[in-house]
Amino acid sequence: MSRTPISVRKAVIPAAGLGTRFLPATKATPKEMLPVVDKPAIQYVVEEAAAAGLSDVLMVTGRGKRALEDHFDRNGELEELLARKGDLGRLDLVRESSDLAAVHYVRQGTPQGLGHAVLCAANHVGDEPFAVLLGDDLIDPREPLLQRMVEVREEYGGSVIALLEVSPEEIQRYGCAAVRATGEADVLRVTGLVEKPEPALAPSRFAVIGRYLLDPAVFEVLAKTGPGRGGEIQLTDALQTLVEQPALGGPVHAVVFTGRRYDTGDRGEYLRAVVRLACERADLGPEFRSWLRSYTAGEMPH
Repeated sequence: MSRTPISVRKAVIPAAGLGTRFLPATKATPKEMLPVVDKPAIQYVVEEAAAAGLSDVLMVTGRGKRALEDHFDRNGELEELLARKGDLGRLDLVRESSDLAAVHYVRQGTPQGLGHAVLCAANHVGDEPFAVLLGDDLIDPREPLLQRMVEVREEYGGSVIALLEVSPEEIQRYGCAAVRATGEADVLRVTGLVEKPEPALAPSRFAVIGRYLLDPAVFEVLAKTGPGRGGEIQLTDALQTLVEQPALGGPVHAVVFTGRRYDTGDRGEYLRAVVRLACERADLGPEFRSWLRSYTAGEMPH
């Protein structure tokens, strides 16, 4: 008899990267703290986890990431100042980040790849299923991707990844999945995974994006996984082991994502994300869209 899947309540956010593509801005500021409109990128990710019912968040950090801890902590002096001034709107905004979830931290030490970062979460997660959310992938707040992944895991067990169909030229930037159909249009059974394949060797056009729901069996697999592509411990390689040996931790399924996603790890995509989200804000959008139309039409004064 199959056991009922345990509810997912913990999320792991790897945040030890140096953000070299955004230098010099990230020389002293963690890339996760770069603002997307008026909130740091990492806050969108924690909000996504909280919206899906994941109330326990572990950030895997490194040196120079203290600003992350400060952002999700209370700031009594600032709160008192805003309260004295009667600025309740900004007071709520300041408190919002510290009220989202119980946020914990562990240091990765020497970065050895995404798989190693996930392995650093083993003691905190224990024998529970958990989510991994990559901070460079911002999923639009209106997209219930994580909730859908939780539903799929409850139905099928095992692990669930998120896939996005990309062009053949783009697939070499991602992990790529070989898949077969299930009875649901947005759910696929994963039959193989390969990290950043050459387009001619890719098993499909389905790219793995930065959302995972993982069975805790992945920790034992990662502990035995040697360095792969780039000399790093790849989460993709561990998932491939689970695909090949479902008795270890159940099958691997995928949710096909077709919604709005922003890759804030790329400078151009980061800027486009800021513009898109600003345009859609009720408080900023109307005036900003009007300015943007004038600017792109070349009507702005020099």
